[in-house]
Amino acid sequence: MTTPAVAEQAPRLPWHRQFAPRCAAGAARLLVQLPPARLHRVLGVLSKGSRPAGYAEVARARRAVVSVSTRCAGLGCLQRSVATALLCRTRGRWADWCTGFRTQPFGAHAWVEVGGRPVDEPGELSAFRTVLAVRRPSERARSSGDSPGASGENPGAPGENPGASGRSPGRIDGSR
Repeated sequence: MTTPAVAEQAPRLPWHRQFAPRCAAGAARLLVQLPPARLHRVLGVLSKGSRPAGYAEVARARRAVVSVSTRCAGLGCLQRSVATALLCRTRGRWADWCTGFRTQPFGAHAWVEVGGRPVDEPGELSAFRTVLAVRRPSERARSSGDSPGASGENPGAPGENPGASGRSPGRIDGSR
């Protein structure tokens, strides 16, 4: 994933408010070891039954995760994004989780967004092409039993159906 020049700074949380962000960061540390397709499935299962998170709520969750984890504050954009989504989920909400790449110069990145807007991400993400995304299931898709993308809306959208090509993606670092 892309490397920031300087670790993010966030105000230190009082000790009694650090438990949930620390648990989310720890769980994310384990989840990011999974192959991308499995991580996508796990996050998809976790997103079910959630309500949409607001921008301010996701920004608070992201700051909390950054304040308790050195890895999430610096080089760990994948862990940071997963931990932020997990922390939102503990509150019954879901922030859309995305990962993607750019070609010039090559870089990979993971982030969370609300309504298509990246939350507190430094730099411009418009050059990144989303490869995997776990978005909150829409009410219409949930009521009809369809999965996102299966009803013909936005067919072939990146990240909506990782197995559509007939082969599963390898690990994010490029290995299989």
